[in-house]
Amino acid sequence: MGQAGCKRLSQALFDYKTEKYVIAKNKKVGLLYRLLQVSILTYLVVWVFLVKKSYQDIDTSLQSSIITKVKGVTFTNTSEMGERLWDVADYVIPPQGENIFFVITNLIVTPHQRQETCAESESIPNAACYKDSDCPPGEPVMTGNGVRTGRCLQSGNMQRGTCEIFAWCPVETKSRPEKPLLGKAEDFTIYIKNFIRFPKFNFSKTNVLDTKDRDFLKSCRFGPKNPYCPIFRLGSVVSWTGSNFQEIALQGGVIGIQIEWDCDLDKAPSECNPRYHFSRLDSRIPGNSVSSGYNFRFAKYYRDEAGVEFRTLMKAYGIRFDVMVNGRAGKFNIIPTIINVASGVALMGVGSFFCDLVLIYFIKKSHFYRNKKYEEARSVVLLSPRPEGSLATRGMER
Repeated sequence: MGQAGCKRLSQALFDYKTEKYVIAKNKKVGLLYRLLQVSILTYLVVWVFLVKKSYQDIDTSLQSSIITKVKGVTFTNTSEMGERLWDVADYVIPPQGENIFFVITNLIVTPHQRQETCAESESIPNAACYKDSDCPPGEPVMTGNGVRTGRCLQSGNMQRGTCEIFAWCPVETKSRPEKPLLGKAEDFTIYIKNFIRFPKFNFSKTNVLDTKDRDFLKSCRFGPKNPYCPIFRLGSVVSWTGSNFQEIALQGGVIGIQIEWDCDLDKAPSECNPRYHFSRLDSRIPGNSVSSGYNFRFAKYYRDEAGVEFRTLMKAYGIRFDVMVNGRAGKFNIIPTIINVASGVALMGVGSFFCDLVLIYFIKKSHFYRNKKYEEARSVVLLSPRPEGSLATRGMER
């Protein structure tokens, strides 16, 4: 068996297979083949070329620049700050207009803080004490406001007290207001100027209407009929994310503004238009969750007549805006066109292969078609015929 198997293997190594075309008169397989051809052709034309535009060369290396400006004024009257007019220099951080900016809508103000000793806030768990030894001097209060001095300050006859600290005193003790300080900020406007460039095609554009009318930006507002006026009402932006302005103004939040450029450079440049998407990026948890909102602290520093420094501490709640830009540009190129057409032709071959499998394995007369499709041809050695009368001649010679 071993020698016979080796012999058959050695013979098979030198076999040569060539195609043989068999026209199968089978309506079911013929219909299946045409359906596969139509499906592949439809996929190639509709999806590959019309929808995905795979005949184009694509540039996704978008170069972008963002300039932002916020405008609006409002008036407040509080016990900490008295009567005050708020303009853009007061409530926008940072002031230079970047792609990330923050609009203050609520404040906790602690005025006239000086570096001296005072009692730590009772809301700090690590600051509680019963005797002086509970307040080791020189150690900072974790999540607190200063450094312990070694004294435990107790009020009245209460056994429990708080550690004395060296800090900016008095420490912040007030809670968040129940109404936003700048509740009327929803009528403020945001101006977002975006410059883009696709370097592969040397194509540039901006989201501002190219006009010489200087009053255009003073009177227009963004809308479906005015996509090239990138001036947005603050309250409208919040509502487009599905949020309530007074709620987000009270505890703060993060809003994403996404500008998307999808440019078909086979068309006129005027067909390349920006599309805007607005979303709430911070987690919105029902109720007064500790993880809800957005806030931070900053201070304004002063000196009195004696030259001693003091400050006003502000805990700011507000809306952080993240402006993000992405895009792609496409233009006809012969190379991706040829590649995708060749892929379509290859898919046609896959359709033929599938129909062959059905024909020779899965239908009733599969053995008949299989015998017709595959034949084994062997070379035959023919013996040349002998000339007539050769035997008689030899007999006569004898």
